[in-house]
Amino acid sequence: MENVRHFPHQQADNDGLTTIPPNDVESEALVCGAVMHSADAYRICAEVLDRADFYRPAHRLIWDIVGGLVAAGTPPHPVLVRAEIEKQNRLREVDDGNLVIRLGTDYLNPSLVQHFAQEIANKARERRFDEHATTLKAAVGRGASGDELDAIVADFTQAEQLREATGHGPAHLVSTLLDWGTFFATDFGSIQLLPGRLMAPGQQITVVGDGKAGKSLFTQEWMWRMATGQSFLGDKPQDPVRILYLDAENGQEQVQERFLSFGAGPRSMGELQYASFPPVRPLDTAGGGADLVSMVKATSADLVVIDTVSRFISGPENDADTWLSLYRHTLLPLKRDRIASVRLDHRGKDSERGARGSSAKTQDVDHVWELSALGGGTLALKRTHTRTGIGPDHFDLVRQARKDGDNWAHGGTRHILMTWENEPSAHPAVPGTVEHIIASLDAAGLPDNTGNRVARQTLADRQIPGGNEKIAEAIRRRKARSQMSDSGVSGKRSGDRSDERFPETFPGTHSGTEETAGQTFPGTPPETPGTPPVPHVPPSKRGNGEGTPEQQDPETPLCTVCGDPLHGYRLDRGYTTCLQHDAA
Repeated sequence: MENVRHFPHQQADNDGLTTIPPNDVESEALVCGAVMHSADAYRICAEVLDRADFYRPAHRLIWDIVGGLVAAGTPPHPVLVRAEIEKQNRLREVDDGNLVIRLGTDYLNPSLVQHFAQEIANKARERRFDEHATTLKAAVGRGASGDELDAIVADFTQAEQLREATGHGPAHLVSTLLDWGTFFATDFGSIQLLPGRLMAPGQQITVVGDGKAGKSLFTQEWMWRMATGQSFLGDKPQDPVRILYLDAENGQEQVQERFLSFGAGPRSMGELQYASFPPVRPLDTAGGGADLVSMVKATSADLVVIDTVSRFISGPENDADTWLSLYRHTLLPLKRDRIASVRLDHRGKDSERGARGSSAKTQDVDHVWELSALGGGTLALKRTHTRTGIGPDHFDLVRQARKDGDNWAHGGTRHILMTWENEPSAHPAVPGTVEHIIASLDAAGLPDNTGNRVARQTLADRQIPGGNEKIAEAIRRRKARSQMSDSGVSGKRSGDRSDERFPETFPGTHSGTEETAGQTFPGTPPETPGTPPVPHVPPSKRGNGEGTPEQQDPETPLCTVCGDPLHGYRLDRGYTTCLQHDAA
């Protein structure tokens, strides 16, 4: 039967009747005709429509072709659209090109096109709900459980919210195509790093550290100074940066205490927006990514902080899929829009392996910075992974703070670069730290180039606590200090002094600044000082039996390690140790 009109594709409901999915073919035809004549009309519609919103495949094809012409900077026209479709050998899909000609004859003013685009979008939304209802009915028909039905509803809801947050139409897809002229004319090496020189605009980094290292304290001050246009870590001031800080780690009383100690106040927060325990969905889901993108748009943020990232995910930390989902749903949209991000993370049990969890954590970031507390207010910030290599790789820092009575002094806390001028000169207050070990070896009169064996013996004799790694670090620093003095370098580590000086390096060094027991810095909970002490070494078996070495002839040179007399060629050639201790 050729002389009959065929109905479009229909669906049968439970009563055997047929229903046509919601659509507005007439509005689709008018929009297609308008965008084939005007790039402005296409851009107006692209703010409302997605290609999937078109019910008829032929209209969808025309929309895609026009989008490609607009992206290439070519003014659209029905003749050009037909030619592009012909190049793709797809004229059959548009009635051998006749549909393009027919729609092109109905010209719609661009000022009216938004109304019809909205009608198409509304019908498309109804169509998605209709398909969702069909999916639910099919699931009920096959005996799906309540949890399975909840999952179907949740997935549909997340997809709708993500659609609303990420834009419509192919415009946001073709906009990612590089303009080669502009691309190669850009000098990426001259891009100025953000204050602190830890990252560049648009980059994504991770700050990793132990639970007591003070990652949040460091990052909060960094973000506040960046948002208020101040310098940080000796860097020159820059224009304020709009920052969104998501915190699911620190209580509001801690946050207030810390910002007051930095010198902040209600009228001096600059461009910093702070979300305390925000009710966003997990960021490794589509819904969570949509939530964060919406917050970024609402605050016009240029940089997002996630503190701490493990609080914002739903999947296992050891599962690579968790971090791949985090990147796909949250970090990728941010990176695409040139929104920088800083995420804080905890170090794993094995400090040599960096952050805990899957190694996929570090695959998507530009830099990984590890923050280590060395004790006595000194910190080490080391870059362990980098994608670009731009900027410094290591910072030696001092965390300064002072108290005013029972409270931390307003403006009395900050992080600065380590120099000889601001390095702690008094004996470190915390036993077991690298600084305490260095000071103890200095007090014992050992030269800076003293080896490992002698240093450990001296610490054991004096019952100075210190772990193996910290003792090794202390020896390394003292030898480096010796090399600097031997090469004629000035005793000052750096010729650059901080513009502002604080009266002390950490609380408790001056009267009137005594710290609360166990608390070293604002908002930082008490921690166990130092490391387990080095086991006591039994006294020497020589001498009087109580550890006193036997007396030797004062004219006979002795080994500086074991105390035995030197003889033979080692005495004649001026050696200071016997042969068995030559490596010390």
